[in-house]
Amino acid sequence: MPGEDAREAARTVVGALEGPTHLPYLPELPARGPGADMIGRTIGLLVELYAHVEPSGWRISDRPGRDTRRARAWLGQDLDALEEFTQGYPGGLKLAVTGPWTLAASLERRSGEAMLGDAGACRDLTASLAEGVRAHLADVRRRVPGAAPVLQLDEPALTSVLTGRVPTASGYRTHRAVDRAVVRDALADLVRAADGVPVVVHSCAPDVPFALLRRAGVAGVSFDAALLTERDDEAIGEAAEAGTALFAGVVPGAGTTAGALSDPAGSVMGVRSLWRRLGLSPGLLAESVVITPACGLAGAAPGYARAALEHCVRAARSLANDPE
Repeated sequence: MPGEDAREAARTVVGALEGPTHLPYLPELPARGPGADMIGRTIGLLVELYAHVEPSGWRISDRPGRDTRRARAWLGQDLDALEEFTQGYPGGLKLAVTGPWTLAASLERRSGEAMLGDAGACRDLTASLAEGVRAHLADVRRRVPGAAPVLQLDEPALTSVLTGRVPTASGYRTHRAVDRAVVRDALADLVRAADGVPVVVHSCAPDVPFALLRRAGVAGVSFDAALLTERDDEAIGEAAEAGTALFAGVVPGAGTTAGALSDPAGSVMGVRSLWRRLGLSPGLLAESVVITPACGLAGAAPGYARAALEHCVRAARSLANDPE
């Protein structure tokens, strides 16, 4: 979400999305700076792994320093605000952490190279993240007892990890592609760490590996619908038939004027077309598809961000009421 006010962000999200078929979430406010960003917040969750900010990004440290403490303090503020506005709330509540592969591609070893280049470091990072996720989920359950958590793993770098397109520190080479089975197993470790909490993987890049994610045991896949092509149809159809929820990002994540969001039915036209191509029952649409922004709203104007969430609700209602 845009801005730096945790209470205002929580109020906006819960106000726009509270309801039996909606999914409010714990906002991230990266405008506050390092530690409130996607990578920094998750580093604050790691167990027995610490990092600090260098000009090139986040780098592993021997002990928790100022940057790690700041990340944990901001997450605490965000949770306090969420708790305030979800008193007595019964329903789904989404929590997002950076997935193990985007984290490995973004977090540097002491040498300055990404942890992605060291298989042992990747295993340690995944284990640390799994422990942090367990503690995070327990904390949220304590703060919001009526919530049914949903865990989102943000993996914008996943396709680059699988295809060997993550650059090295020099920028002249790229890290080797990681074996698909290794990628799958690390994600499956996070699914197990969630201990029954549904896990959704979000990737706003092209060529989302739907089949790999399904084999990892995720409950849902979140994607930018504008990046889909017809070559994705078979994998999407198999996922939908297997019961995998599809979080379709159909509302632009960046904007300045709420007036651009004037046609809820038009926003889900592509989802209806996809469903027809797949030959799936229209009646399954409301059960299988969640309507979301295409990616984060941090770059949007505050008024647009609020309107985008409300537009998602109207678009989802349009899809449910008139699937054909």
